[in-house]
Amino acid sequence: MAAKQGKSTRQENFANSKRHVTSYDVARHAGVSQSAVSRCFKPGASVSKKMRQRVMDAVKELGYQPNAIARGLITRRSNMVAVIVSNLNFYPEVVSELSARFTERGVHVLLFTLDHESDVSRTLDQVWQYQVDGVIVAAHLSDEEIQTFRERDVPLVFYNRSYTDLPVSSVSCDQVEGERMLVTLLAQAPETQSFAIISGPRDSVVSMQRTESALSRLRELSVDDITQTFGDYGYKSGRRAVQQIIEERGSVPDAIICANDMMAFGCMDELRFHLELDVPGDVSVVGFDGVRAAGWSSFDLATIQQPVESMTEAAVSMLMDRVDNHDLPPEKRMFSGVLREGSTVRS
Repeated sequence: MAAKQGKSTRQENFANSKRHVTSYDVARHAGVSQSAVSRCFKPGASVSKKMRQRVMDAVKELGYQPNAIARGLITRRSNMVAVIVSNLNFYPEVVSELSARFTERGVHVLLFTLDHESDVSRTLDQVWQYQVDGVIVAAHLSDEEIQTFRERDVPLVFYNRSYTDLPVSSVSCDQVEGERMLVTLLAQAPETQSFAIISGPRDSVVSMQRTESALSRLRELSVDDITQTFGDYGYKSGRRAVQQIIEERGSVPDAIICANDMMAFGCMDELRFHLELDVPGDVSVVGFDGVRAAGWSSFDLATIQQPVESMTEAAVSMLMDRVDNHDLPPEKRMFSGVLREGSTVRS
């Protein structure tokens, strides 16, 4: 009974105290060292089950809450990383995967979104204010902006952006080969001679790579009936692009190549519900990315499935390796996409 009263008294004393409970208080209360307390709050640290239980019991009794800012001052890390993305139509799935993997490592994520890739310079001014340990960027950076990362000694990994002429770390899907597979699939379909391409924003490097690859493959196949227009990666722009294509051509093409799945969804709905055409009976449609909705029965879109889980794990591992060791050389990893044939191409 006396022991319980003693414990209750200690809890009341801490609760009534104006000062914060510290790791030293926890260590003394649990009868362990401060380093043992620190290890209990460090993901992946080696701590015995018995030791962890003693520390966690003390934490609960005293109401201790670790101070991330203080820990950052000691380790000289903010324990935060920034993720910059420019295409939220696709990247919610990517951001979710990145966040889960960073959380497993006890790292917090600051998300910065761009309406246009050209807005990235203003976003970087905000990023620097947070003293992040590293950055993953799904947008294009200029040579000068990349140099700023080197000057600040902040590790950088590009997601789905490849720089063949610069020594930077990157994780990407093979846009070129993926687009070639889609064009080949379309070209093999019966009665397919005229094509239209709905590209993404003019400042999107990924869109340029996909569009140039599609055009190159069509030229190899001696196709010259090609109409090109642009969207913003969004659903509505896919619908608008169909009208622009028809106005320019004066007719509906046999196949439409969309730079991403979201525009392909808009394209299909415009064809089906406004123009009352059959997909793929009247027009074949393909996208790119392999978002979850592409597999829904209402779309069942032919597209390139990007290996998001493998790509995000690679990006996080590459970044954290360079946070731990800034001297590591740049590394580039490219993943092959998987052709998902769906039911939107004539057979």
